[in-house]
Amino acid sequence: MTMQQFKADYPEAVVCPSPNFEERKDGAKPQFLVLHYTGMENAESAEQLLCSPEAKVSAHYVVEEDGKVVQLVQEAFRAWHAGESFWRGITDVNSNSIGIEIVNGGPLLNFPDYPEKQIISVIKLCQSIIERYSIEPRNVLAHSDIAPHRKTDPGEKFPWETLFKAGVGHFVRPAPIAGGRFMNIGESGRPVEAFQSMLALYGYGLEITGSFDERTRLVTQAFQRHFRPEKVDGVADVSTIDTLHRLLGTLKSLA
Repeated sequence: MTMQQFKADYPEAVVCPSPNFEERKDGAKPQFLVLHYTGMENAESAEQLLCSPEAKVSAHYVVEEDGKVVQLVQEAFRAWHAGESFWRGITDVNSNSIGIEIVNGGPLLNFPDYPEKQIISVIKLCQSIIERYSIEPRNVLAHSDIAPHRKTDPGEKFPWETLFKAGVGHFVRPAPIAGGRFMNIGESGRPVEAFQSMLALYGYGLEITGSFDERTRLVTQAFQRHFRPEKVDGVADVSTIDTLHRLLGTLKSLA
């Protein structure tokens, strides 16, 4: 589709149109909100990439370090930010989501902290989108949640609890890390099957096999990055399992 100027969906955004978008497929509407880090040196380089026809990537919004919000794609259209992904049975996440790129160097710049001004802007933008589309708390997602085999953003330094306290997303205080029984790659049996079932019930793309394979390890890491970031090792320890169990237990109250 052709790039053209448009009116911002979010009143505080500056518009910088990207040509990388298309119609949402099968009449899909946004039900997911996906947060990314740019993983690039600065906002300028990230926005150039997201507006490059050759790159074939985009997002609806970019939030710069100083809190400036830039809209690249209208919310009515399908941006190209999620890639191969899955959440709660949906494989075309792009058609069912709005994507926000948060300027942060990630591994390129040794995982810098997110500035407070930036997080305040992210929260306000998310609140606006959630209200307009009635997005469920557990559908406010990390890119790593929907693509655990490929992505780690926005990373374990992203302040999910701060967002939750502002009414954005789903969160419970993670259980303390302690000793006790744990499950690791190579194990199999009913406990592994139960753990996989809980992850799949929450929304992750995971086949319930009873075998703790590489996919299970990667999904466990994704879960830890979002909900138990103190230790991201892909091991299903007591802390991880308890945190997941309590998240599932709060879903009814959110419905």
